[in-house]
Amino acid sequence: MGEDDARRLVEASELRRASRRSFLIGSAAAAVLAGDLGFTRAIQSERNQTQILPLDDDQARARFPTARWVLFPGYKTSWEEGLWMLNSLRPVLSQRGQLAVMGYSNTGLDINNVVATMNRYVANFRLEKLYFYGHSFGGMVAVEVAARLRDRGIPVELVFLDSSPSSRFDVRDQRMFDGVVYLYEAGVRIPSGLRGTYELGERIIHKNERTWRQILDQTLEQLSPLAPSSELIQSESSYIYHFDVSRFRLSLGDTSVVFAGNPDDGTVNYSTTRARWASALPENVRDVDYVTEGALPAHASPQWNAGIYQDILTAVQREYAPLPGGGGGMRYF
Repeated sequence: MGEDDARRLVEASELRRASRRSFLIGSAAAAVLAGDLGFTRAIQSERNQTQILPLDDDQARARFPTARWVLFPGYKTSWEEGLWMLNSLRPVLSQRGQLAVMGYSNTGLDINNVVATMNRYVANFRLEKLYFYGHSFGGMVAVEVAARLRDRGIPVELVFLDSSPSSRFDVRDQRMFDGVVYLYEAGVRIPSGLRGTYELGERIIHKNERTWRQILDQTLEQLSPLAPSSELIQSESSYIYHFDVSRFRLSLGDTSVVFAGNPDDGTVNYSTTRARWASALPENVRDVDYVTEGALPAHASPQWNAGIYQDILTAVQREYAPLPGGGGGMRYF
């Protein structure tokens, strides 16, 4: 056998090994992907119903059996992140009631369904006091739900707006609406498989709002089976796009509305937002001067800046949701 024949035999052997290795790697990757897609579908299907997610607290349950703080999560916020936010605020909010998060359905944001879910929740637990925490765009939802509950005879005592835009015009980057709302309203749904790439690009564009570690963490959250579906994200965009706060000017009764924000917010225009809330709801907005100074990221980030938010909420509760007899409640650290 010549030198050329020997070389060909060696190359053929290496090719077989490489092909076998590639096949095994590809098969393993396909199995992992199939398993992940299956798990994702299972998780998403379990979240097709709007649900109110409790954050258990034995002391709050004993002290406030008929009072609740309900957090309405912001744009693209998962159920788990909503509970994380609420847990970071637990030491303060649990001084007025038990805690829960509104979990939006992965089939899309349906405000009628959210109101009906809240109405059933109030009836089931015979609630007498409600306080709403609107996280970013969740503040829009909280205001509408509060107005519509009052029409049913269920007053909300306080709505806290955490960097919540009053309309799409308060959102600094209007490009978030380009195409997304149009496609959604035309019946086109963006596959959830594309969500992570979209998220990474968007968060890099807004990197001044987040550290690179936070960009990575939040992008991975959107790749998780636990993350909101693309259909929910599209419907949230549509809700923001069409939200008109003036519809609720005479619908909130004596509900107190308090806004807190940050001049360094790169997502929502702090100056226009606080001014527009105050002018749109003059009978209800009590204060727009609370500032989450020092928070990073600057936009709606209680889970990253618990101490800053707890101090603000302590003052807000003392002023606008006092306990009977004027007690401010205990503060836990």
